[in-house]
Amino acid sequence: MDTLETERLVLRKFYLCDVDDVYKYASNPKVGPNAGWEPHRNKEDTLAIILEFIRSKEVWAIVHKESNKVIGSIGLHRDGKRALKNAKMIGYVLAEEYWGYGYATEAARRVIKYGFEELGLDLITVYHYPHNVRSKRVIEKCGFKYEGILRNATVLYNGKVYDELCYSLTKEEYFKEIRGTNSMKR
Repeated sequence: MDTLETERLVLRKFYLCDVDDVYKYASNPKVGPNAGWEPHRNKEDTLAIILEFIRSKEVWAIVHKESNKVIGSIGLHRDGKRALKNAKMIGYVLAEEYWGYGYATEAARRVIKYGFEELGLDLITVYHYPHNVRSKRVIEKCGFKYEGILRNATVLYNGKVYDELCYSLTKEEYFKEIRGTNSMKR
């Protein structure tokens, strides 16, 4: 897994020693449910997730350069809603105290660049729940095109059923509209 950098962040593989930083944000009841997962009850939950991230080689730890703390995660995953083989779905989560400072957008832009320029992807997709307006803003800032709503798409850990708002960005759009501007060059 390649290490990626931005002005304020390092995106790197996870290590077992990240458990305290990850537990701090993953146990927050405002963080996990926005991404569809239950807040971590204990550090054993967190350790299990970190081990899965390490095995999958699909998820980067988002490390804040100034504090050297893991403040979130971002990944490129197989999109189960698409048959296209050369497509990935981006997903991210960020510690609440780092919301509103552009870190999620900065990390997402770097991973999008990596996906198209290094991995040669044809399509990157992203989804959010209707109530997650912060994620919607990140998606819009990254240049994704709105496709529509997949109704009753997800049953969460607590039994609630949510719609998913669907977006995508093609390789052609990235190189023509996005890469051609300064917005993705960071």
